[in-house]
Amino acid sequence: MLGLANIIKYKPLTLLYILLSSVLYFWFAYDLERTEAVKLVLLYVVLFIFAFQIIKSTGFYFRILVGAAILFRFLFLLALPNLSQDFYRFIWDGTMILEGFNPYLYAPNTVITWNPSIPLATELHGGMGELSAQHFTNYPPINQLCFVIGNLFPGKGILSSVIGMRLLIISADIGTLYFGKKLLEVLKLPSNRIFWYILNPFIIIEFTGNLHFEGVMLFFLIWSLYLLHSGKWKWAALVFACSVSVKLIPLMFLPLFFWWFVKKDKIMAGLKQLTLFYTIVCLSIVLLFSPFFSMAFITNYAETVGLWFGNFEFNASIYYILREIGFSITGYNEIQTISKILPVITLLSILGLAFLQQNNDFKTLASSMLLAFTIYLFLSTTVHPWYISTLVLLCMFTSYRFPLVWSLVIILSYLAYLGIGTSEKSENLWIISLEYLLVYAAFLWEVVFKKKITV
Repeated sequence: MLGLANIIKYKPLTLLYILLSSVLYFWFAYDLERTEAVKLVLLYVVLFIFAFQIIKSTGFYFRILVGAAILFRFLFLLALPNLSQDFYRFIWDGTMILEGFNPYLYAPNTVITWNPSIPLATELHGGMGELSAQHFTNYPPINQLCFVIGNLFPGKGILSSVIGMRLLIISADIGTLYFGKKLLEVLKLPSNRIFWYILNPFIIIEFTGNLHFEGVMLFFLIWSLYLLHSGKWKWAALVFACSVSVKLIPLMFLPLFFWWFVKKDKIMAGLKQLTLFYTIVCLSIVLLFSPFFSMAFITNYAETVGLWFGNFEFNASIYYILREIGFSITGYNEIQTISKILPVITLLSILGLAFLQQNNDFKTLASSMLLAFTIYLFLSTTVHPWYISTLVLLCMFTSYRFPLVWSLVIILSYLAYLGIGTSEKSENLWIISLEYLLVYAAFLWEVVFKKKITV
């Protein structure tokens, strides 16, 4: 391995790109306002260029790339997120649990009226925004545990909780690096592919910078997939349940495991294993939710999750086209109708990938998971930037690279947040159109027009 002296001697360009990237990440973390559109885009794009150059110029010197990945993340340690306000709700939920309240039973707007003595209640309530404050929490139990642990970090201010949660996310990223590299190695794929994920500025900024816990979800998911590939499917089921208990997203992948377990020459034995796998996953999820269980919890949680499918809309693609068609026909926003049809199409697509595609080897399984989640996002009414992180990780194990394109152009959705060229609280559909024009072009080229390369 190269020491620092040898890095300076033999890899001076790599060191230069790492130093320049460090300056830009520091600038991004501590001197960027969300409304500074030009600065935001320029910093983001240049960081992408430098990340490419770091990987390209380094070749594959593991310690250099790991050191850069950890350095870039720790540069954000003392910064409050500047592109997202969700962290205020994270701290709120953690505080509620530490104060002895079930966060699934009380909306912040209700709590603030009868118990304003909750630590930092006014700052947290004001910071999370009205949309979050009026709804019950939708974050699963292991995510809630992360919020609690973050709040236990020494200190009594908002920043101390941010630091605590940030350290958890950084640890999860390191875990993803570890299991991702091991999985690539056993698949006989280039192990340095994992650095297109771990050094991706999108991943660093959305997870470490903006404190989105998809990073923890993906750590459990890749760990589960590694265990599954290793034949330890019972442990894989337990860890998969942990992934679901951070974010519900992995639930949609469950049907795709059918042919992994059910072999043509051992159908009944395979069905028995598959059933037990599903049983372990479901029972583990139930047990993790059980400390919060009540009938009110079921009602509140179902209501909150349902809002994401039937009420909210942001950075969508196909849905926005259908919405405009609905406007032209009825004169109204037909989200209530469209949002009921699109999930059915998504479900049928996932079932098609599950039963018509032989997902009995890992590369095929990963490709099916990638395509299933892509279809879900293409048909969603709401696509926040951090949602695509799952695609970025999964594509490392496939021949597809369109998620990397999406991770670059997703920055355009933040310009839509700013309301550039339109009213402050509405999206600029020209910007959204540009984003998806590039994404769909890359997707169609790889999936439809281009003959797949052998991985």
